[in-house]
Amino acid sequence: MSVLFSTQNSVTLVGGAGFSTADLDLALTLAPELVAADGGANSLVDAGHLPQAIIGDIDSLRDDLRHQLADKVHRIAEQDSTDFDKCLAFVNAPFILALGFTGARLDHTLAAMSSLVRFGSARVLVVAEKDITFLAPPRLTLPATIGQRVSLFPMGRCAGRSQGLFWPIDGLDFTPSGVIGTSNKASSTQVTLEFDSPDMLVLLPRAQLQDTITALTATPDWPRT
Repeated sequence: MSVLFSTQNSVTLVGGAGFSTADLDLALTLAPELVAADGGANSLVDAGHLPQAIIGDIDSLRDDLRHQLADKVHRIAEQDSTDFDKCLAFVNAPFILALGFTGARLDHTLAAMSSLVRFGSARVLVVAEKDITFLAPPRLTLPATIGQRVSLFPMGRCAGRSQGLFWPIDGLDFTPSGVIGTSNKASSTQVTLEFDSPDMLVLLPRAQLQDTITALTATPDWPRT
């Protein structure tokens, strides 16, 4: 199947886990194109927004919207991937800001984190209530405030190097069941991270959202296979 939605602008991708109006308004100022993952369209329409595309297995989309927005609905029936996976696979955009993929259900949150690594691109950023999360690119330099939280969580075996962290990561063998890097913090006003493979998630405070998007879009991504 070919790309279902393509744009030269950044995309706000909304899932069904819920979001605040303020978060949606902020996301749309940074990523103006609007796409829904299946039932995310329900909340968008209730908030007065019409998605430009709805992608997923369409088992959560309300029946009235399924008919009303039929020309925007793209049903992918297979059940071997999540709706987030489907959207990442079939949306072509320079950057994706994902909202409504974390929340009360921990299994959904974990699935979203897995999707970030499976997609293999640092051009997708998930916004949560207190955090932002993304797959670390090969090298990234971020502005920071001294003492700011910089959490790292490996989704596979990986190694890296750092500058500007209170606890440097050089020489560590990261694994999900072994060494992890949560609750690290910045020791400088600039943090540089390097990784040898696309397996590390970076978690930062929400206040770093705009600076992080700027940094991610200015740095080389992992090569796509």
